[in-house]
Amino acid sequence: MAKPFFRLQKFLRRTQFLLFFLTAAYLMTGSLLLLQRARVALPQGPPRPSPLQALPVAAMALGVGLLDSRALHDPRVSPELLLGVDVLRSPLAQPRPGPRWLHSRNSELRQLRRRWFHHFMGDPQGLPAQGPEAPRSAASSRGTYIGCFSDDGRQRTLKGAVFFDLRKMTVSHCQDACAERSYVYAGLEAGAECYCGNRLPVMSVGLEECNHECKGEKGSVCGGVGRLSVYRVEELQLGSRKRRTVMYRGCFKLPENITYAFPDSLVQANMTVDMCSGFCSQKEFPLAILRGWECYCAYPTPEFNLRDAVDGSMCGQGPEVQRLAEYCEVYQTPVQDTRCTDRRFLPTKSRVFVALSSFPGAGNTWARHLIEHATGFYTGSYYFDGILYNKGFKGEKDHWRSRRTICVKTHESGRREIEMFDSAILLIRNPYRSLVAEFNRKCAGHLGYAADRNWKSKEWPDFVHSYASWWSSHVLDWLKYGKRLLVVHYEELRRSLVPTLREMVAFLNVSVSEERLLCVENNKEGSFRRHGRRPHDAEPFTPEMKDLIDGYIQTVDKALRDHNWAGLPREYVPR
Repeated sequence: MAKPFFRLQKFLRRTQFLLFFLTAAYLMTGSLLLLQRARVALPQGPPRPSPLQALPVAAMALGVGLLDSRALHDPRVSPELLLGVDVLRSPLAQPRPGPRWLHSRNSELRQLRRRWFHHFMGDPQGLPAQGPEAPRSAASSRGTYIGCFSDDGRQRTLKGAVFFDLRKMTVSHCQDACAERSYVYAGLEAGAECYCGNRLPVMSVGLEECNHECKGEKGSVCGGVGRLSVYRVEELQLGSRKRRTVMYRGCFKLPENITYAFPDSLVQANMTVDMCSGFCSQKEFPLAILRGWECYCAYPTPEFNLRDAVDGSMCGQGPEVQRLAEYCEVYQTPVQDTRCTDRRFLPTKSRVFVALSSFPGAGNTWARHLIEHATGFYTGSYYFDGILYNKGFKGEKDHWRSRRTICVKTHESGRREIEMFDSAILLIRNPYRSLVAEFNRKCAGHLGYAADRNWKSKEWPDFVHSYASWWSSHVLDWLKYGKRLLVVHYEELRRSLVPTLREMVAFLNVSVSEERLLCVENNKEGSFRRHGRRPHDAEPFTPEMKDLIDGYIQTVDKALRDHNWAGLPREYVPR
């Protein structure tokens, strides 16, 4: 019985090998027949549409020999561009010997085989995209493509609003955000970064250098490394989802030297607020100043700092009254003050490792916004928050120990975590406010408010009893183990921003002009202030919670005084 079974097993093995051999031979024969058919068919009939049409501008130029061969060695050209068709070599490849027509024919054959394969696999479109396509037309991108521009200098090319999106950046998303803020130009960089401005860049480069695909939109170009794909978006402003409006700042006395204080002006009959604001926004000025039919554009300066507002009746109702009284109405335009929007990493590694330490909900993100705009350097973080990165905190993605940032955000309070830093800015906020802010963030994100069901559930009292002690221990540990401290109270920073910020900048060993500090004051809110009415207006703290928190307040107040710091602000207790 064993012998027939062995023969059957041997026969099956031979059959399996024979089937494998026949299958391989069949596939090879089919490929040869396809090649022969392609070779005969190519010279005949009308010209086929070139598959290069779906490739970037750089790939097209290289394929037909329009670009110099040195472009293949240019590190700015993305490798994806050089892999579009086989005739495009990688930067390190050597030229193939042989006539050009042979290379062209071989390339066509390869394209035909690939097209047949993808058609066989069910792709009716033929070749898949080998890299980012050339910029789409105005109809598909909803804006007018201007060109590719350089953005690799110390200062940004488009100096207005900025935000990032690591996953969902699209051309329309960037254009809408810029149009909402009344900017004319939107620039996309490195596939995920969006910059806005009203002044067209001057450093134009070749279209092929904008070679990064948008993170959230395949086939669309979003700049490159140090390169901006710039679109004109003025036609989107009327249909944008929520265009920002002009804000009235008050009535002020004109400075003595108007020409020096106000860099630009426009005189026109029947001048209106919208006309003046539109003119100043186009010039990228944050202030629009009206006096009768005269419109002035300006920045806040030491001579015109907007801190001495007078009664609105001093500005009068008619142009003649305003001219005689020498008073003016001041409006905030939708655009940012661009004097403090340029930021970068430290040119060399910092010798002093500085922490920006706070309890959660104490305003650490807002303080980072102020520090970045005041110093011009990014801040880092012990953690990574993609939402903060998308809002413009580029240092969020950098390793917290890189020492390329001016300071590093942290909520840690252990001895080992504290002693890693050479110095620290210790930011303290009223625990009642901090607890509410952190509870809102946990339940509804950075900009939302917790729902009523969250406040009424057991979640809120459990949160207070666990986090209130953390508020106290955080300050006590940093006072005990911190090597060099600057204690900053959130309330004092709100109340007296420029003097307190000047002290913080000096602690970071950075010299800043007064104009830059005034620019920060003009852009002080940033992107993370909660807006709208709070859904929970009732007192969230029970008497037992207040007794617990007040005890911690007294403990921290005494510890600060024992370390020769001023005690906590009086507004902390009683409530």
